[in-house]
Amino acid sequence: MAKDNIQEQINEINRKLDIVLEEVLAQKETRQSIEDLTTDLTIVGKDVFKSTVIELENAGVDLDGEALKQLMLKLVRNVDTINEMFEMMESLSDLVKDLSPILHQMGLDGIHMMNDLEQKGYFEFMKEAVKIVDNIVGHFTTEDVKLLADNVVTILETVKNLTQPEMLKAINSGLIVYKSIEFKEVQEYSIWKAVRAMNSKEMKKGIGFMITFLQNITKEMEKVQEN
Repeated sequence: MAKDNIQEQINEINRKLDIVLEEVLAQKETRQSIEDLTTDLTIVGKDVFKSTVIELENAGVDLDGEALKQLMLKLVRNVDTINEMFEMMESLSDLVKDLSPILHQMGLDGIHMMNDLEQKGYFEFMKEAVKIVDNIVGHFTTEDVKLLADNVVTILETVKNLTQPEMLKAINSGLIVYKSIEFKEVQEYSIWKAVRAMNSKEMKKGIGFMITFLQNITKEMEKVQEN
């Protein structure tokens, strides 16, 4: 039994040695392959370098060995920066790929919107609006524009007062009355007839309104002159 155990141990050792030897041989073959590849690449590199030098000489280009060495040193020193630059370019490429569908859709939406505006007549309206501006510029002088700028606050205050509900109702009432008058059927009034008409309640109220209006206008004009 002891001899059998010893033989088994020897067999196990031999098996492991065979494995080790196989691994060593494999590593040796790998190392030899690498050395052969290095040798081949060196030869190819030398040939390429020589060919490049010849081509550059034929093209009249002089290589500065010192400058080339400095360039290689800079590339080696900045290899991390170069890697970051390539990573940024890859990220930018990915971003462009992600944004391409969005930009494409935005372009289509813009085209549809422009088409809708054209169908609704916005562009034609703007074209005619430009003519309005041209007419305004051709009609008014620079001095007119300056006066407008100086008095724009007063103009806006006037427009504001005119657009108050009470003023709009009064103006509208006056327009309604004006439109309702048939001027061809208006009767002629003599002085005596006009005097008799002034005795009516409506005429007295109208005269009172006109007198009050003129008095207030005079007061406002005096205030403006004082300021």
